[in-house]
Order: sequence, then C-alpha cells, then structure tokens
Amino acid sequence: MNDNQSLMLQEAGQSPEVVATLLEKEKPVFAEIARLFSSARPSVVTTAARGSSDHAATFFKYLFEITCGVPVASVGPSIASVYGAALHLNGGVHFTVSQSGASPDIVALQDAAKKGGATTIAVVNVTDSPLAKQADIVLGLNAGAEKSVAATKSFIASVAALSGVTAAISGASDLQAALVKLPEALSATAGIDTAAAEEVLFNATSLYTAGRGPAFAIALEAALKAKETSGLHAEAFSLAELMHGPMRLVQPGFPIVAFAPDDAAFANNVQALERLQKLGATTVGFSTQPLSGVHLRVPTTGNGLVDPLVSLLVYYRLIESVTRRKGFDPDKPANLLKVTETV
Repeated sequence: MNDNQSLMLQEAGQSPEVVATLLEKEKPVFAEIARLFSSARPSVVTTAARGSSDHAATFFKYLFEITCGVPVASVGPSIASVYGAALHLNGGVHFTVSQSGASPDIVALQDAAKKGGATTIAVVNVTDSPLAKQADIVLGLNAGAEKSVAATKSFIASVAALSGVTAAISGASDLQAALVKLPEALSATAGIDTAAAEEVLFNATSLYTAGRGPAFAIALEAALKAKETSGLHAEAFSLAELMHGPMRLVQPGFPIVAFAPDDAAFANNVQALERLQKLGATTVGFSTQPLSGVHLRVPTTGNGLVDPLVSLLVYYRLIESVTRRKGFDPDKPANLLKVTETV
C-alpha cells in the first residue's frame, strides 16, 4: 500500500478482498435469509438507508425486482423518527443498510418496522452498533475500518452483500456465478487508463450521470461522489428520464457519465447516448461493450446486472484523481464528516 495514496484510493483498492471475504463468511446468513423468504413469502420488501447506503438499497431494489419479481419499497427514516407514524408490515421483511449503524433515524425506522410485524435485517459494517443489536438478522459487510469520508469499499460491500441475498433467495445460477467472479473482475480494473475521462471531468462545471436498472443506482452513487469529493455539481438520472425534461440542459460539450452494462437495456442506452451526442454532449461511457464517445471498457462478471459495480471501482479511481487535480483532498471534503447522525 502506497502511503502517498489517499485513504479513498487505498480503501477503494481493498474492495476485491472485502467482497471475497464477505461472500464466503456470510454464506450462513445468506442461507438463513433464503429460508426466511421461503417460509414468509413476503409480497413486498422494505428498505431504509441514507446517502451511499440508500444507493446500495436502490441497486438491490432493481436487482431483486428483476430477479425475484417482488416489489422493493424504500421507507423514509423520518416516517418514524420525525413523524412518528406506525408501520403496518405484518409478515414483511425490512432491510436497513448502513455503514455505522449509529444514526438514530434509521434505528428508529427499524424499530417501527419490527413493531409493525416485519422481520428486520441489518446490512451493516459495524456489527456491534445499535442497529445491529436490535435487528433480527445481521448481515455483516466485513469491510474493516473505513477512514475516508467518501465511502468506497463499504458501498461496494453493501451492494455485494445485497446481491448475495438476491442470489440466495432466487437461486439464480447466473447471478451466483457472477458473484463468484466479482472479486476477480474488481481486481482486473487496476491500471485501466482513465486519462481521457479525467480531462472531461476536470474541465466540467456541471454534469449528468446516468444508467438504467441497477446501473441507475451506480449513477446515483457516482453523482454523489462527484459532489462530495471534487465539488462538481452532478445530477443522476435514468437514461430514460434523461430523454425528457433534463435533456433541455444538454448543450455542446455538456458532460454525461453513463453506465451502460451489457444487459437488456443496452440497445436502448446506446440509442439514448447517440441522441445526446447529436445534441453536442460529451459522453463518458462505462461498459464491457464498445461505446462511442470516451469509452472505459471494464472487466465483466458475465452478468450485466452485476457489472455496473465493477464500473464503479473504475469511477472511484477516476473521481479521486480529478479531485486531487483540482487541488482538493478527497479524504477531507468540505463541510462533511465520516458519520452523520440524523434524526
């Protein structure tokens, strides 16, 4: 490990090992959750999270709905902590995703879900946290200490853990095979040349990030990291939604960072990007397949629903480099702390 590297870069680089460890160590928990779903057969699953963790929950929403056909609904933590509403979740399953497991609002929401009849599952890095202690089932991220304010390995671990849940419940062999390959695919991102993409983002003042399905969740995370670390104004959209009102802002040179994995949406995504390029947009595309514009070709797990997570590790390195080039410290973003406790 290079001591001259930022903590953000160091910790992002630990992601392959973290993912390999959690997918192996948490096998009994995945099996327990699969048994729970087999017996409870919930008609809806609920989640609660904030920040990057909420983006991981969004990834889970798309992956679980596509793979298992069960709706996943996000419940705002303030429903319980501020508004004091009772939840009616009899027979439901509620996931709370958190790095620290310490914020009072998500703890309050989990408590409300349990009182409302749901089985509660904490997907958390700190397994002796208040959230974990009060959950029915704890799924540990096994990411170790994360010191950089910008979460990297804990986010990737959260998505991997929730993907492991989906694979266990669905029994989908293609998803299970992709998770086996995920650590190797993450490792294979080292050394990918991001210089052309760095030039685009360094010269940007505002940008869009975009994707569809699970890739939309990665676009949300990418936009957040652009704001957190490099001070770039970034908005995330589904590529389908970008074709509506947001397209009004696309002028010559406007940057659009797109996550376009080789899944069922790929052809539609290519058409959308070509239309945006005709309007003058400068596109930076992450995909296992060729794309016009600035293209970062990423390794594959063999499953386009999982591959956006591999692209994200490349993006983390990219935005860290842009941040340092702008003269900022990626480990000490202005106005932010590592753990934010909200009510």
